[in-house]
Amino acid sequence: MKTNGTQQEPGIDRRTFLKRSSLAVAGTAAITEFPFVITSRAEPDDPIRIGLIGCGGRGGGAVLDALGVATEVVYPREGYHTETVKEGAAVRHKNVSVIALADVFPDRLAHCRQNLARVGIRVPDDHCFVGFDAYQKLLAIPEVNYVILAEPPHFRPRHLMAAIQAGKHVFMEKPAAVDPPGVRLVMEAGRLAKEKGLGIVAGTQRRHMRSYNETIRRIRDGALGELMYGTCYWNGGVIWVVERRPEWTDMEWQLRNWNYFTWLSGDHIVEQHVHNLDIMNWVIGDHPIRARALGGRQARPPGPTYGHIYDHFAVEYEYANGIRVFSQCRQMDHCDNLVGEFIAGTKGTSNCQSWIRVKGGESWRFRGDEVNAYEQEHLDLIQSIRAGQPLNEAQAIAESTLTGIMGRESAYSGKTVEWDTILNSNQRLGPEKYEFGPLPFPEVPIPGRYRLS
Repeated sequence: MKTNGTQQEPGIDRRTFLKRSSLAVAGTAAITEFPFVITSRAEPDDPIRIGLIGCGGRGGGAVLDALGVATEVVYPREGYHTETVKEGAAVRHKNVSVIALADVFPDRLAHCRQNLARVGIRVPDDHCFVGFDAYQKLLAIPEVNYVILAEPPHFRPRHLMAAIQAGKHVFMEKPAAVDPPGVRLVMEAGRLAKEKGLGIVAGTQRRHMRSYNETIRRIRDGALGELMYGTCYWNGGVIWVVERRPEWTDMEWQLRNWNYFTWLSGDHIVEQHVHNLDIMNWVIGDHPIRARALGGRQARPPGPTYGHIYDHFAVEYEYANGIRVFSQCRQMDHCDNLVGEFIAGTKGTSNCQSWIRVKGGESWRFRGDEVNAYEQEHLDLIQSIRAGQPLNEAQAIAESTLTGIMGRESAYSGKTVEWDTILNSNQRLGPEKYEFGPLPFPEVPIPGRYRLS
């Protein structure tokens, strides 16, 4: 994949990974602690009527994945990537439709609407909503029973809870939140969803891949013996950036350039590296109890365009059973790229995805056919809904998100951060009121000066 001219690891990024994979019939059961099962396409029984909140590149791609529409990703020189319907593509998933759209910006909504029209889905004007309250209007439509949340991460906890309260099943993009109060709200929404019999699946698509499921099942069954340590990486290039236009207020520009502001994205250790941290929590079967981190902003160009987030982090995570995980993530061009995970045990090692090497014993490699994980995560949720056993990944994505936040806050402050401290923190990021106008953003966090509130 190329992002702004930077070559990244193939087969990893959210919207290019496995795009060419066939949606083969799957048969690998997930690890018991995680309640989904990789399945074939759901039977065309109950209709799924989608409402999309957040119509940018990520949301536009997610809704097409839910429909089973073949797409291609376009990366402009500047600005966010978009997904365009491939010529001749059609909706493949039966009894799945899109009936409502919501976004802060009219142009984002219009582009998504045009993509849907190319495959014969026409969302009526009275089901298209714009503005900060657009999500509320969409959730008020009784016919919507499946909501996709693809707005900037800051808004997801509030929108998730509102959707669950409205009785909707939810697919939410990752990460789940950007701050501890948001994480706690996601956990609360997950508990409410269980009470109401509603499903929640997150955009940590590796959990819906056959290769990861089969490999981690074997690790959890003892193939590596007692686990000792792990490493995980998302070292890649600089991602898309949106240059400011004179007519945009501070709020509009930050919303459009949201990756570069911690209150909107959580910084890249939360927004992007959450994929790898999620795998480590999954393999170990727990979340870390503390983090010690370094990080900084060394290579990002000066000026406001790239916001105030860091460009590199290195974190040592300690788990209750004594396991250490060493984590790296970086967004710098012209450097070596590495995206993936690794775990070592008393009997051997594994990349957590496709191979297990046993010292003095029989090694193993995944040789099955892979699914398109971006479609499969929707199919798994849809089938679970139709089967009356909706999946609920809220707690897992909340813990993985908080793992990233804990590492970020340790790097920002230069202090060791404990799990219970960060979980119970009242540090809330973002403005008190959402409106277009002035919105200054903080300076780059300086360790030793920055304080976790």
